[in-house]
Amino acid sequence: MSITPESVQDLLQSQDFGDRLRGVNQLRELDPAIAFELIQASIVDSNVRVRYAAVSQLASLGHQNSDLSLNLLKAGLQDPEPDIQAAAADSIGALKFTEAYDDLEQLFHSSSEWLVQFSIVAALGELGEVRAFELLREALHSEHELLQTAAIGSLGELGDDRAVELLIPFATNPDWQIRYRVMQALSRFKTPEARSTLESLAQDEVAQVADQAKLALQA
Repeated sequence: MSITPESVQDLLQSQDFGDRLRGVNQLRELDPAIAFELIQASIVDSNVRVRYAAVSQLASLGHQNSDLSLNLLKAGLQDPEPDIQAAAADSIGALKFTEAYDDLEQLFHSSSEWLVQFSIVAALGELGEVRAFELLREALHSEHELLQTAAIGSLGELGDDRAVELLIPFATNPDWQIRYRVMQALSRFKTPEARSTLESLAQDEVAQVADQAKLALQA
């Protein structure tokens, strides 16, 4: 059976959440403009899984109408389910909606869910919003290692030279994956301190870290 706007709409209007979820997934097969029109009702669906799928898919459909998508995703940040909040933050980052920065910052400080905070920190790196520096500094000292890792990456993406002195202490972290992320982040900076730390990482005992640091120094 071929997938058409009509067949997808029938699924989206079904009383069965499994059908509605399948309908959201089938939107990928339709013209993006049509898919965007159809997905809007699913963003406020009564079922969490349907809402999650719809909010996540806005990452690829949101540019069809940026103003409306921004409002939908801001509303998603207020959803009672943390998974939806996280998905909304992910989509905001993917769409580079810097206008949502204040909403992201407020949610970061009001939420106790590390997954939500993780998605916000990752999104801030994609946004490239200069105001995010202080929030990322805060996340860098979180007790959650995954949140620290996300902050390291986002500080690198942000490209603010003030981040270098914050990142350098993590270059000797016992976890080689942390050192790898620091190497990636520092490779974006041209300061003498960043280069010196990359030179040290080029001697790392873990080949993945050392080899990539050497490549970064040659760039």
